[in-house]
Amino acid sequence: MTRDEILSYSQAVCDGLREDQDGVRREVLTHAGSRWSLGVIHTLGVYGRLRHADIGRRMHGVTQRMLTRTLRQLERDGLVTRHDLVEMPPRVEYELTELGMGLLIHMVPLWTWVVENSDQFRKSREEYDSRPHEKPSWQTF
Repeated sequence: MTRDEILSYSQAVCDGLREDQDGVRREVLTHAGSRWSLGVIHTLGVYGRLRHADIGRRMHGVTQRMLTRTLRQLERDGLVTRHDLVEMPPRVEYELTELGMGLLIHMVPLWTWVVENSDQFRKSREEYDSRPHEKPSWQTF
């Protein structure tokens, strides 16, 4: 694709997001920028069907509350399936859906790009941080 074709395609996609009357497209897109959503999707993609506690053990730093919230959001959007097992004691397991696997597959190129360019990001940050910056007028007290 040429640069102009990429920009045209990008604009068409953005227009599609803007025409989203009920907000579902934008809401689902937030999963792609959510540390915990992507963590759950990656964990279930790699390890398969897991219990809540097993997902939490594989995701360092996530609280039980945040994990529960994230799983509910992913289930609501059809990215994760919840399986209630009729056992004593009752057990619940979660599994990535086809839709969830699709998101995982589409995120891998982005993650790869970030890893491949991390040295350049660090260099840019160092250069930026070493320059003097004026404080906004509201911070000059």
